[in-house]
Amino acid sequence: MKFFSGWSLIKLYTLLVYVWMFTPIVAVVLLSFNPQQFGSFPMEGFSFKWYIKLAQNETILIAFKNSLVLGSLTALIATTIAIPAAMAFVRYDFPGKETLNTLLLSPIMVPEVVLGVSLLLFIRWLQMPKSFALLLMGHVVLTIPYILLVVQARLVGIKREYEEAALSLGASPFQTFMQITFPLLAPAIFAGMLFSFTISFDDVTATLFWATAQNQTVPVKIFSMLRNSISPDINALGAVMIVLTVSLPLAAGYISRKFARGE
Repeated sequence: MKFFSGWSLIKLYTLLVYVWMFTPIVAVVLLSFNPQQFGSFPMEGFSFKWYIKLAQNETILIAFKNSLVLGSLTALIATTIAIPAAMAFVRYDFPGKETLNTLLLSPIMVPEVVLGVSLLLFIRWLQMPKSFALLLMGHVVLTIPYILLVVQARLVGIKREYEEAALSLGASPFQTFMQITFPLLAPAIFAGMLFSFTISFDDVTATLFWATAQNQTVPVKIFSMLRNSISPDINALGAVMIVLTVSLPLAAGYISRKFARGE
């Protein structure tokens, strides 16, 4: 009886934790459809007026464009760097291999505030102004570990015999990679790119140190809007961000599961 009671308390505590975590998110999504200026429950009607107003806000649209361009370039560049790095770490042995691997994975273990301040101090030391290139570089450093871990995990499961068979039949190393290795890696690469895009699109802590007034992203814009006033537009913008940042990792996880099942 005590054992059952103990597990019941654990289940109840877990349920309360989930309620505490997700209730604010649900409230933001619901209030984004509230036709009134100030949020209240129960809502007096249902409206898309704040989404329409959001779509007409030029500064928000510019921030969305910046986030989309930044996230896409970050995913592309980080993936381009992570794929050959993963191939080198998994398929070859060379001096300093473990050290270099740890160095590339270290941003995932360092708080984003520390990374943001460090890079900012570094460019100040170089006497360089903040720019979009700096912001892009910071996001690439921030997201490389995630792609590297996903691609490495998949590459370990690909038998070396497949590549050796292609090489023995006269294929060049590049042909072997493009026709054998890359198709087998493709699901992991795509999943890693989605994770990278999501992390870049959703990041606010480090981006606050790197972004300029002309290169503000959506999370930074939300942060600045909250500092000035609480507007119903924020609920609509927050709901859009929630949908994007939740759906992309779910899509990446779905691809990974399909791959794990051999589909």
